[in-house]
Formats: sequence, structure tokens, C-alpha cells
Amino acid sequence: MKVAPGSAHRLASDGFSEVGARGYHYRILAALDEFGVASQAELGRRCNMDRSGVVAAINELAEQGCVERTPDPDDRRRNRVTLATAGPRQLRRLDEALDRVQQDDLLEPLSADDRQALTRLLTRLLTHHQRAWGLSFGSCWARGPWHARCPR
Repeated sequence: MKVAPGSAHRLASDGFSEVGARGYHYRILAALDEFGVASQAELGRRCNMDRSGVVAAINELAEQGCVERTPDPDDRRRNRVTLATAGPRQLRRLDEALDRVQQDDLLEPLSADDRQALTRLLTRLLTHHQRAWGLSFGSCWARGPWHARCPR
């Protein structure tokens, strides 16, 4: 059943491109918003991105004024990345684009009741697995288990 995930990825990519961004941008901004300052290596691990993808996305986000990169005072070989002035605003735009895609396209065939049932069932699964494995996915799940800020 690879059709649904592939379709969801395509829809998310289309939504992000409407606001001049990519999925990598969203991952980095969401991780910085969720966890705060991080090194480039930490962002790569958190966002499941390779080193070159992290560097390229951070360069693009820095040019847009969304993130700032500074040398780590404890280790000059490492960079610290923080949200800059435009970062939270861009993250809101990306969240809104993703919400539109989910509601208007991905979940279109479901009624409002079916959408609520889906959310309830996915939340129940998440809660079970969090307890069983001692996992914590952070506040990304508060908006719905299918939300892009959630780990994949």
C-alpha cells in the first residue's frame, strides 16, 4: 500500500512549494521550534537527513532570514543553529499549507466524523506504542498523528 504515502508526500511537497519551501526546510524549522538550538549534526539526526541535505537546507533558510548559524562556543568546529526572526513566520506558513493539503486533498474522501474517528484511532495506537516502548514524540502529535512534524 505505497500509493497513500507516496500521494501524501507529493501533496505535501506541492503545498510547500506554494510558499517557496521544501520538506527539508519544514523539518528543520519544526525541529528548532520543538527542541530549540541544535548543532547541524543534531538536526540531521532529528530530521532524518544526511549531512549535505542539512547544510544545503540551512544555507537556504539562512539566506531567507529563517535561521542563524553561529560557531558553538564550546567547540568551534561545530555550528549552532537557531530560529531567526523570519523562522516562526515561515513555519506558520508551512503549517498552514500542510493543513490545507491534509484537509482539502489527503482526507477529502472522509467525512468529518470519519476524520475524527481516524484521529482517535491513530492516537490510541500512538499511546499504546508510547507506553510499550517508552517513546515520546513531543508536541507534534497534538495536531494529529499524520501531521508532518511527527516522526516518520
